[in-house]
Amino acid sequence: MAFMDQNYLISSQTGSIIFERIKNLPVIDPHNHADVKEIADNKNYRDAWQLFAATDHYVWEMMRKRGVPESSITGKDVSNRDKFLALAKVFPEFVGNPVYEWIHLDIKRYFGIEELLSEKTGARIYDAINAKLATDAYRPQALLTGPLNVEAMSSTDDLIDTLENHDRVTKALGKQLIHPTWRPDKAMKIFAPVWRPYMDQVAARFNLKLNDLSDLVSAMRMSHDYFAERGCRASDHGLEIPVRADYDYADANAVFHKAMDGKALTADEVNCFMGYVLGEAGQLNSEKGWVMQLHLGAVRDVRKSLFDSLGPDVGGDISSHSLAYHEALCSFLNRFDDRLKVVLYCLDPGHQATLATISRAFGAKVALGSAWWLCDTPIGMRRQLEYIGSCDLLSNFAGMVSDSRKLLSYGSRFEMFRRVLSDVLGNMVDIGQIPSEIVPQLAKRIAYDGPKAFWNL
Repeated sequence: MAFMDQNYLISSQTGSIIFERIKNLPVIDPHNHADVKEIADNKNYRDAWQLFAATDHYVWEMMRKRGVPESSITGKDVSNRDKFLALAKVFPEFVGNPVYEWIHLDIKRYFGIEELLSEKTGARIYDAINAKLATDAYRPQALLTGPLNVEAMSSTDDLIDTLENHDRVTKALGKQLIHPTWRPDKAMKIFAPVWRPYMDQVAARFNLKLNDLSDLVSAMRMSHDYFAERGCRASDHGLEIPVRADYDYADANAVFHKAMDGKALTADEVNCFMGYVLGEAGQLNSEKGWVMQLHLGAVRDVRKSLFDSLGPDVGGDISSHSLAYHEALCSFLNRFDDRLKVVLYCLDPGHQATLATISRAFGAKVALGSAWWLCDTPIGMRRQLEYIGSCDLLSNFAGMVSDSRKLLSYGSRFEMFRRVLSDVLGNMVDIGQIPSEIVPQLAKRIAYDGPKAFWNL
């Protein structure tokens, strides 16, 4: 088997047959971090670094691991060409990590370049990619509707966003390709230093005075309605650990006033406020039939020097198996039992069993999301699919998401997932675990039909 040939990640003829049936299905990507303004502006990408690495902290982390100076990763005084060549120099040392596969998939599939990226080939590949990026066929909208075959995708958007760039894309394409996703994290995370000034932004955005917590809830409803009018189908919530959803308004309002006055909060007070706000978000979602995504377990910004110099979302986040999930999560799910669609994602693979059993216990409206972030690898996806099939139901899997800021990821990450899925199902057929005649329908359901229906996209 050659590197990334037709049998890439597929170990049997049965798996290859399954993949041939699903590989060209349109992409339904219910969760990503797309730069919608970039797509709306529809300008040519400047160069290969912008396309492959300028926003990708996965790449940055691997470069740091191989000793590349920070100036050649995020520095402002180093050219994009030199940054790409610094990446190329150490790229062979990424082998075994999915970053090595994703970038080679992008280079091969969308630029027709068969050479391996290395110090020797870096300049040649950079120039060849840039030549194609200068053409109209490689503008964002052309890529999305052409070779990437994206039918529907959902960005991640703040509660106060005005979403004009979503409207611009819809007008340009003559259809809604990008759905917004409502993410009220900044309003909920009362412990964050930016929370108090953010409250002033919320008040200005909705022309309200936030005299009480009820006024913030009113602003949330106004935002929720605004998003719904623009095709939103889901909310998204990032939680290091779940919070209960059975706190009283009076207690949460007291915490709100204390924080608005700039006073320090206890951990219990933080949980009270966050749990109340999360419950209000769940209520809004249940009224509109939205999907509520809970991204659980990201321990943020643990590398102090990195955070101090570059800020958040630059590669300083980790997972932890020691976080407790079930009690608070079950409190939330019981409150909305059978009247709210919920998708559960965990960052540490050690929590997958807990989430799978919770999903199983709470029925059809609670689903497991795709292997997330550090688990979004061939190994992680394979283990998750095998466990879902044995503990929960593959037929109820919420589907693959790219969770990416890079446009080409809607191709490479979905191809990787569909190959792993085909191999898992193919092996189950080959060992007599499932009948071959039902596999085509099951594979299509997992890869396309199921997510399209569940997310209403």
